[in-house]
Amino acid sequence: MARLFGTDGVRGVANDELTAELALDLSVAAAHILGEAGAFSGHRPLALVGRDPRASGEFLEAAVVAGLASAGVDVIRLGVLPTPAVAFLVNDMDADLGVMISASHNPMPDNGIKFFSKGGVKLDDYLEDAIEARMGEAWDRPIGRAVGRIRYDSNAVEGYVAHLRRSLGEGASLKGLKIVVDCANGAASTTAVEAFGALGAQIIPIHAEPDGLNINDNAGSTHMGGVIDRVIAEGADLGIALDGDADRCLAVDAEGTMVDGDKILAILAVAMKEDHRLHSDTLVATVMSNLGLINAMREHGIRVDQTKVGDRYVLESMNANGFALGGEQSGHVIISEFANTGDGTLTGLHLAARMLSTGRSLKELAGVMTVLPQVVINVRGVDKLRAGIDNEVQSAVTAAARELGSTGRVLLRPSGTEPVVRVMVEAPTQEEAQRHAEALAALVKERLAL
Repeated sequence: MARLFGTDGVRGVANDELTAELALDLSVAAAHILGEAGAFSGHRPLALVGRDPRASGEFLEAAVVAGLASAGVDVIRLGVLPTPAVAFLVNDMDADLGVMISASHNPMPDNGIKFFSKGGVKLDDYLEDAIEARMGEAWDRPIGRAVGRIRYDSNAVEGYVAHLRRSLGEGASLKGLKIVVDCANGAASTTAVEAFGALGAQIIPIHAEPDGLNINDNAGSTHMGGVIDRVIAEGADLGIALDGDADRCLAVDAEGTMVDGDKILAILAVAMKEDHRLHSDTLVATVMSNLGLINAMREHGIRVDQTKVGDRYVLESMNANGFALGGEQSGHVIISEFANTGDGTLTGLHLAARMLSTGRSLKELAGVMTVLPQVVINVRGVDKLRAGIDNEVQSAVTAAARELGSTGRVLLRPSGTEPVVRVMVEAPTQEEAQRHAEALAALVKERLAL
């Protein structure tokens, strides 16, 4: 049986794979497991629950809140706000547990549930496994005064926006920059515009009118056309594109060229090293980061610690070693001084601040690294669990890697959130990368067919 939790919580088509019953059971089990793990320290526990604007989030929120309260947990409903806001507020309000209902960049019919423990950190794998194992077991239900109480607090988000502003330092200003902010019709449609605007930037918001159905719909960091076109049309200095729950950020320079997560990480890593804020001169990235990032960081005396794909694994390395910066090519960027998870708005603010402090355009700053041609092919309709054990597939990967040598890289990875095997090849030329990727993808399709 496949594991219920993926790389970023439990995710699926709302009211089909992810039902109200499942959401309620998950919440009850999470309350019990975290309580037994000592997260509540003998006191009456408090949970914060937020969601993105998806229509299905309304009934899933009701189920999650009901499950927690029935298990004796007091609940504060935060309403619609970004995932990183929930993580921040769990720590800031000294809550014992946080729940975010969102499928991030996935299309509207999907939804997801992710948990944060005390301090606003994502759960370790062993806790997720324990929660999954506990679901459906009989339990003693609290009654009377012991049941959890529920209240709504719409003002807590103001503390998050103030935190974003403070992260740039006393008296910081983005005045003089014209910025297009694509909110993906998602959770940051209010907070991102408020944060950038409060710092004096001229803001042009797009896709900032969520209606519960239009989240990520041809908008945000997975559909960059809108922000690219608007940056060019407005003569803006840069564009910032968030995803549905605003935990990732991609950017666009004044010429309409996309600046991905690897380049953003490179820009911020160099800036933080100059300010002596990059602990051990180390950046944390995943195995999917472009080899060009590794090469660029080496030239600047910065080591790159590579982890499994998923910002939770990036964060694990950062926490274990005290590293200050990490992230993914997809735009998850974690600045540990200010966040325990990827925060797209925070990332965009610091990127804009770097432009002003250096007087350089985003295009100039992004020139810190040269992207090696990379081809990623998503192979569907296959048994992703066999990707690492099929001898013929593994032999082909080894042969391609040997042919490329130090000039390229080959990676075969089952997706943690989709029924997909990702084939990634980097090579000196686009043609060479395409050739190897297509050959490997065809073999995966043949060998691992369902």
